[in-house]
Amino acid sequence: MVAMDFGAGEAPAKREADRLFARKKLRALAVPAVLLAYLTYIFFAFDIGGLAGRLRPENAAILLSDFWSYKTHVTRDSRSGETSVSIEGERKGTYPADRWPDWVTAEGEATRVALPGDETVLIGPAGAEMQIAGYGVLEIAQTPAGITLTTPDGTVPDWISASRTRVGVTTEGGRLTVTKSKVEVFRRFAGWEMFFFTLDSPYFGKSPLELLTLATTAPRLDPAQSNIAGMADDFWHNAVWRHSDVAWALFETLLMAFLGTFGAGLIALPLAFLSAKGFAPSGVVRQLMRRLFDFLRGVDGLIWTIVLSRAFGPGPLTGALAILLTDTGSFGKLFSEALENSDRKQVEGLRATGANALQRNRFGVLPQIAPVILSQLLYYLESNTRSATVIGAIVGGGIGLLLTQAIITQRDWEEVSYYIVLIILLVMLMDWVSGKIRRKLIGGSR
Repeated sequence: MVAMDFGAGEAPAKREADRLFARKKLRALAVPAVLLAYLTYIFFAFDIGGLAGRLRPENAAILLSDFWSYKTHVTRDSRSGETSVSIEGERKGTYPADRWPDWVTAEGEATRVALPGDETVLIGPAGAEMQIAGYGVLEIAQTPAGITLTTPDGTVPDWISASRTRVGVTTEGGRLTVTKSKVEVFRRFAGWEMFFFTLDSPYFGKSPLELLTLATTAPRLDPAQSNIAGMADDFWHNAVWRHSDVAWALFETLLMAFLGTFGAGLIALPLAFLSAKGFAPSGVVRQLMRRLFDFLRGVDGLIWTIVLSRAFGPGPLTGALAILLTDTGSFGKLFSEALENSDRKQVEGLRATGANALQRNRFGVLPQIAPVILSQLLYYLESNTRSATVIGAIVGGGIGLLLTQAIITQRDWEEVSYYIVLIILLVMLMDWVSGKIRRKLIGGSR
């Protein structure tokens, strides 16, 4: 009998298994280690720790409040001695001298401003006094040498910024600023100021019930038109919010997205046949078309926007062309892949009937890829509606231009929020419409 040693063969196999297991274990540990090292590099390279020191929560709170509220300015010009009351400093929002709001009252040469929290500011010819409940009276004087501040306890709290040229007081009720040239009080109110009517409109300040009465039973305020027509006209031509300009800008944004998307689809579809395997006349043509598509989609839409605006000038059409170029590259790749995955049996059946190449593609291929084409077009239309906003800011068209202008001013943040809301609603509308079209033409649920 021959004795067989099974352990001799098992040892190399066990060593190999242990080696593979150790390699996998090392690889499993290496990935988190590399990720941790990368995150550590980011922490120091981008100075994440320094962000806490630069963080200004109070500025963020003011910015957020500006999205949903507005300020009414009470300003006394120290040179002319005139006092004005205006909403956000707008010319169309300046109150007539005989129609100041009830929280602003004239007291001889002085003006008293009532603020929330039992705070009052008395603006006089030589400065201002601010009465703060639970703190006392602040006296701020305008002198030839500069601005002087007197506090009840002689100290300057952190909610007061004071220098020889400017004193600023910020409380929960409002804000007071005094310089050598003017004294200004800000009082904040919730809402979007003059969104429906400006101060010069006879419908400003009316309650919804009063507006309903004017629109239905009250006599005409303007003999030339009905009250409801006057309301619509004053709202549509609101000089502060410019609703008519905003509506046209939204249309321009949608037009840029529509022309760019469907124009790219019309161009990319025939070119996709030249880049698809089994449809291209030769390998050289196929490779050239694919490289063309790579080039078009490899250059970002914003880069195309800058190049085209330099070549053709600013305007919505330039934005549409930028979207068209980028999407032609994307659609060319997607459509060619759909063509390569189409079923060739239908094409062969048409060939057997004597159909030419154009007929075979028209009746044998396009019906198969039509759902893919339509789905991609609708998806890109939704995406390009958002992209057209950014592109419009560069080419000077659409809602993106108005949004950029409002941001640049650094004070019309309620208009910024208005435009953002409209952009979101437009994207939601496009999503809803494209979903309806998909269910109607493609089928299925979404």
